[in-house]
Amino acid sequence: PGVRLDAGVESGSVIGPAWDSLLAKLIVTGATREQALQRAARALAEFQVEGMATAIPFHRAVVTDPAFAPTDGTPFTVHTRWIETEFVNEIPPFSAPAAEESDEEPGRETVVVEVGGKRLEVSLPSSLGMTLARTAAAGGAKPKRRAAKKSGPAASGDTLASPMQGTIVKVAVEEGQQVSEGDLIVVLEAMKMEQPLNAHRSGTVVGLTAEVGGSVTSGATICEIKD
Repeated sequence: PGVRLDAGVESGSVIGPAWDSLLAKLIVTGATREQALQRAARALAEFQVEGMATAIPFHRAVVTDPAFAPTDGTPFTVHTRWIETEFVNEIPPFSAPAAEESDEEPGRETVVVEVGGKRLEVSLPSSLGMTLARTAAAGGAKPKRRAAKKSGPAASGDTLASPMQGTIVKVAVEEGQQVSEGDLIVVLEAMKMEQPLNAHRSGTVVGLTAEVGGSVTSGATICEIKD
């Protein structure tokens, strides 16, 4: 009693490009805040998810932190910027089981994102199929490209390819149209965020097959831009 798990996925479920990262929710209630926290700590200690990184270790730390769960009867002291300013993050990074590790180091890609007015450098596996650096640049960010050889697809030669899996929500050009480097070609929606994809060179749009509402995979050709 007082502990419930709600989930929207099961074995074999297909997660589309617009998926929300919240795939399951642990709900804990109690007659008092102290009782709810005690139940939450126990439920989280027993909650096991394998094969992927989750927020479980963070929640385990928070429900036992004196600022969030004081043991001397004083009010909790967390606030809206507590995580950024006071929370001591000693949580080890997620690592896949040894059986899944390969002798070859997976490619990594480093991008800079802005969160709450602060710029943070984030390292992502190239296997995610999302070259976020280029799409972030279209929004004004200045990513630091440190992509490995296996980084996601991008513009190459005449071809403008999709850097990620997503849905086309806008097509800004037509077949045969003259464009300049930096002109908007299409807008993709992925993970509930719109990502503009701009011309990597000046020229004529050729082979444009993109349509609003259409889905594209990572590396799919959007069009070619020829002299």
